[in-house]
Amino acid sequence: MEFRPCIDIHNGKVKQIVGGTLRDEGSRAAENFVSEMDAAYYADLYRKYQLPGGHVILLNKEGSEYYEATKQQALSALREWPGGLEAGGGITPENASDFLDAGASHVIVTSYVFRDGRADRERLGRLVSAVGKDRLVLDLSCRRKNDRYYIVTDRWQKFTDVEVTEETLAEFASCCAGFLIHAADVEGQQHGVERPLIRILAAGLDRIAGQRPESGDFPMTYAGGIRNFEDLDWIREAGNGRINVTIGSALDIFGGPMKFEEVLRRMK
Repeated sequence: MEFRPCIDIHNGKVKQIVGGTLRDEGSRAAENFVSEMDAAYYADLYRKYQLPGGHVILLNKEGSEYYEATKQQALSALREWPGGLEAGGGITPENASDFLDAGASHVIVTSYVFRDGRADRERLGRLVSAVGKDRLVLDLSCRRKNDRYYIVTDRWQKFTDVEVTEETLAEFASCCAGFLIHAADVEGQQHGVERPLIRILAAGLDRIAGQRPESGDFPMTYAGGIRNFEDLDWIREAGNGRINVTIGSALDIFGGPMKFEEVLRRMK
């Protein structure tokens, strides 16, 4: 279990938002924290503490009035720590090289692959051909519906019919180098983690390990709702130490109560 830092960029600013409130119309979202520092500042911080595997996420839609400012912030972070961060948000085979050339270790993709309510295998293949399986992370961020978890796209606004199960996790693991999974219903709320989802993720890791025992633990990062160290302890136990975590709004560097350096100490 490792800590994976984040840099979420919305309307050209580093922010922590309430995930379920993000809207394309008017580029709106309920904000928990808006930083006075730019994205490169956080990339440099994570580099100094040697915290690789974190993610830079563009939360504006391409073509929106804020997209270019958001993209420039993302690129500046990637250039600040080449190879240290992954990049996601509107990634396609056509623009992936912009982020990889700027220093992203991987690109993170949801909406390009999961569209029209389903998984588009042809598009997934096109993406793998463009960037390589070893540089692709699939974002399987999800929301609850009828007590099940379904992948959501377009800044977590649209449901697909792809349910997050141990079977789908094992299937998609064969196509990429890792997963990033936001529990979008609790993202930014500090109300606690989605325990049923985490149990599904742990079962998925068991199945993946059974299919590829020679490869070690498959990289999987959970984000959403973490509010205290008890949540971290619960994830560690439920996931047998294999599920990595991202903490956003609860961290003191984003205005929250959890001390950044204490989190790092506990994670060791």
